[in-house]
Amino acid sequence: MTAPWLTSQPSYVTNASDLFETVISQSHNKTCSSSDSFKFLAYTVTYCIAFPVGLLCNIAALYVFLCLTPKKSANTVFTTNLALSDIGFSLTLPFRLVYYLRGGQWDFPDWLCRLCIFSFYLNLYTSVLFLTGLSVLRCIAVVYAVRSKSLITVRRANRACLGIWMFVALTSLPFLFSGIIKREGKIRCFEPSGLGSWKRILVMNYIALTFGFLLPFFIILVCYSSIIHKLIRSKQRHKRSKKSKQRAIRLMAVILATFLLCFLPYHVVRTIHLHAMVGMNPNHPQWCKIMELLQKVLVVTLCLAAANSCFNPLLYYFSGERFRENIRNSSRLRSRSLTSSFSNGAFQWKGKVSFSL
Repeated sequence: MTAPWLTSQPSYVTNASDLFETVISQSHNKTCSSSDSFKFLAYTVTYCIAFPVGLLCNIAALYVFLCLTPKKSANTVFTTNLALSDIGFSLTLPFRLVYYLRGGQWDFPDWLCRLCIFSFYLNLYTSVLFLTGLSVLRCIAVVYAVRSKSLITVRRANRACLGIWMFVALTSLPFLFSGIIKREGKIRCFEPSGLGSWKRILVMNYIALTFGFLLPFFIILVCYSSIIHKLIRSKQRHKRSKKSKQRAIRLMAVILATFLLCFLPYHVVRTIHLHAMVGMNPNHPQWCKIMELLQKVLVVTLCLAAANSCFNPLLYYFSGERFRENIRNSSRLRSRSLTSSFSNGAFQWKGKVSFSL
């Protein structure tokens, strides 16, 4: 079977990852020649890396949270839910891989196609909100250190995470309505069932942009501004430990990097692309070239958004002191157990030899 990215195939849908990213040239009664090769190659490479790395790293993190962490905290609750979200999304990536390796042929049930589309947005926006929750927790712990224990509880964290799951799941339900379709003799997934209204899709985009990115990002910036202000004051008064400051700075750096690398480019390019589809004159001589460029950039940004499941384990390790301590303690206990077993075995072996002599 020839890899689909090695052949140039004209397609009416040049980026059929979901309702937002899909461009249908015929929606303006104009057909632009295009190639699926870039899309297939980009998605295949991304998912080949994201599936094993994201799945294994998040399973390992979940094991640490559930089995090696003796005392649960609000931070543990949020990171556990974040790892579960990433694992759920990673489990759908093999089906996406098969689809793109087959050149856009969906060989699985319709409900699985709908679930794969739904899982992308569920993972994307639960990740955003869980990271926002972790930022709020860190802000309370630093700014309101005395009252933090009474303000932050495991029960409240569980309720907040449950609310996040329910909110994102309900707002992502429209993506369950887009299933498989038949086009050009193939069963397709990740493509819309009809042309629809681009203005309505643009409104949906702004709802997701506002509540799924801009508002959480604003909250994160406010939290980190408060943390930085508090750290500067505490530095002058020598009231905070060096480790506590470093932990707060690491958390800020990792979460901000995730937002700026994974989430910001995707939402910006998606919005620009939709405005071009709605407002740009399709009779413009450069319309096809501009749309092709936007589609390729959109593919890259969507790959970055999908790769956030690989970056989250870095958050657990580099910003979580207790996470690393639990891993080290577990390693030490295993090492001692093996050493003890070996010593006991050696003692018994020597005893048997001396007895036989």
